[in-house]
Amino acid sequence: MRSFGEFATVLENVKSTSSKNEKVRILADYLRELDEDDSLLAARFATGRPSEKGSVDETQVGYSTIFDAIGEITGLTPKAMGKVYLKYGDLGDLACEVLGEKKETALFSSQLAMREVGEAFEKLSKTKGKGSSSIKKNHVKSLLLRGSPVEARYLVKILTREMRIGLVDGLVEEAIAKAHSIDHAAVREAHLLLGDIGLLARRARAGTIGEARLQKLRPTNFMLAESMSTAKEIAEYFGKEVYAEYKYDGVRAQVHRAGGEVRIFSRRLEDISKSFPEICRESSKINHDFIIDGEIVPFKDGKPLPFQLLQRRLRRIEGFEEAASRTPVTFFCFDILLLDDDELYRRPLSERRQFLSRSIRGTGLLQTESRTIRTSEDLEETFSASRSSGYEGLVVKDPDGPYTPGRRGKWWVKLKEELDTLDVVIVGAEYGHGKRAGVISDYTFAVRDGAGLKVIGKAYSGVTDKEIKELTARIKETTVKDHGYFREVEPTIVLEVAFDSIQQSDRHDSGFALRFPRIKTIRHDKSAEEIDTIERVKEVFSSQRVKLEDR
Repeated sequence: MRSFGEFATVLENVKSTSSKNEKVRILADYLRELDEDDSLLAARFATGRPSEKGSVDETQVGYSTIFDAIGEITGLTPKAMGKVYLKYGDLGDLACEVLGEKKETALFSSQLAMREVGEAFEKLSKTKGKGSSSIKKNHVKSLLLRGSPVEARYLVKILTREMRIGLVDGLVEEAIAKAHSIDHAAVREAHLLLGDIGLLARRARAGTIGEARLQKLRPTNFMLAESMSTAKEIAEYFGKEVYAEYKYDGVRAQVHRAGGEVRIFSRRLEDISKSFPEICRESSKINHDFIIDGEIVPFKDGKPLPFQLLQRRLRRIEGFEEAASRTPVTFFCFDILLLDDDELYRRPLSERRQFLSRSIRGTGLLQTESRTIRTSEDLEETFSASRSSGYEGLVVKDPDGPYTPGRRGKWWVKLKEELDTLDVVIVGAEYGHGKRAGVISDYTFAVRDGAGLKVIGKAYSGVTDKEIKELTARIKETTVKDHGYFREVEPTIVLEVAFDSIQQSDRHDSGFALRFPRIKTIRHDKSAEEIDTIERVKEVFSSQRVKLEDR
């Protein structure tokens, strides 16, 4: 039985080198010596996951729980820990620095084993309901008390899913292939089907990579679409008749049925079945086992509802049937990967669509609206029809293409446009995490409301490292109140912000929130007096086909 301390040392060595090849070599040498069970845990933990992808239960240990546990062990105040956190922007590194001095000690000081850590994470996953926060904190404390500071670093990194040592899934795949002298392409293909790198590592150790198959009730990776900006570019790219499917504003989901059991998995391969009982019921009407890919869309009277209503359903932990009656959804199906024991994903899309149509007939599941088109004019017309119906745009697909799990490629291309842009002013800002630790990179912004300002959103994407450095300096110079992690600033920095939609929301004092905001540019040429107004926000909101009213 291997120790967690040995694993933590391996990760420290991986962290200390910038060479990808060396990272792969270090991990491969370690994996080569493990048995199947420890291989599974090591590969999973190395990518920052405490449990299997797609498992019904997740550890769900928040920052505050870990922060409180560290405070109780060390006796440090939140303010003192906050200063250390700001230095690193990483809770695992905070734990490593401060846990060298412990006011509490463990009753048993035996070395942590890999399997003990796996079992502890499993206990955290099973802890739910009233009083669960306190129980989870005690589990976390127990692990941190027994571990060394370096072990604590990686326990916390795994629990927060923020490894940040350069071990992306692709490098762990390479290490698995190298450890067991298996062709990397074969390992990658198996990983895409299995969906979980721990299961991949165990198969590699057992020598059964070639036996990896799609498995019902275990999610596989989703096929992804490339982006293109114009209808002309897409038409020239394909140069033949293609399918143009409406791009729905919902939650990508995979529905599995095996025997009498139906489960729904999100794009992150998490089990979301409980949130959508009506989809489970309709899927049960299909007299076959299957894996179907599609989109869960808030939908009523033949029209889409705002995405935010769907988010509310996903956040629920009970009352799912009541939520279903208040916010009905429809599952729009656009692909089928498996039917009974027939793996369809390698067949052409044109064939898969026929299997899909026959399979969902007589249920409340709907097939994605689609047209066969060839020219850019056809594409523009279909795109306009999609947008006027309240959808996001189009996904254009090659009829001859296979389904390639986890990959972007030439078979699917999406055409989408932003709704509009607003000129806004920064009124607050926060320090970033990981590689953005030490710089201010998350910006809260507002629009004008008469003589005052009203917050309408927050964004961190769209700016370069150079621009972040510039903004950090300007924000420090214009700080009105420093709360440590968050700063209130003078409203002087103007941004042009793009977004997909505007929703009514009580999250901000403007009464509105932008969906998917991203910074297009820093408007050095504009002053705060020239930014957009709340009236402009209301105008854009009213122009939308799909709006979220107060509820």
